[in-house]
Amino acid sequence: LADMDLSRLSVSPGHVAVKEAVLPFGRFPRADALLGPEMKSTGEVMGVAPDYPAAFGKAQEAAGAGLPSGGTVFISVTDGDKASATQLAASLHDLGFAVLATGGTAQAIRRMGVPVERMAKLSEGSPNVVERIEAGGVDLVINTPTGSGARADGWEIRRAATARGIPCITTMSGASAAQRAIRATRGGQPEPIPLQELHAPSAATLIFPQTA
Repeated sequence: LADMDLSRLSVSPGHVAVKEAVLPFGRFPRADALLGPEMKSTGEVMGVAPDYPAAFGKAQEAAGAGLPSGGTVFISVTDGDKASATQLAASLHDLGFAVLATGGTAQAIRRMGVPVERMAKLSEGSPNVVERIEAGGVDLVINTPTGSGARADGWEIRRAATARGIPCITTMSGASAAQRAIRATRGGQPEPIPLQELHAPSAATLIFPQTA
């Protein structure tokens, strides 16, 4: 690179690409959707769009975890994520989502003035959020577990979501990206981008032609 006059290179690809792993949770009903180092994907997909939110949404759709445009979101997060979760709940409420949450998360969200329905964890008896998910009353799950008790409850929540094919997000960064992607789809679905256009000769190729 030191031998190349990169000062002449001023080019943007004009698109954003997001790669997503395809994980076989659907084949293993008792599997935990919480990712770990032992997870192995069965393939990869890519979403390409003019901006990151749209590309992220495309990647999720291609991976079989398409994001809902509305409905009900369930949120249960660790204490360290509650500040971010309240902002996320407010954004999703603005998009028309009904918000469900477990006790501590619901309390934090309510303080922000966002309407929220408190749901019991499985360990707290019935009716609870797992029953609500299994009954088809939840369209999106956001769960960042911590501790042994929360991990056990979280496992049941994520298992129920996975069994019904409901998108289940386990990090706040992923939840934020999902919210942006949902908002982006409100303007209409992005058009497919032909691979021929992506591989067309760019300014960089013309400035620095490949040599044999």
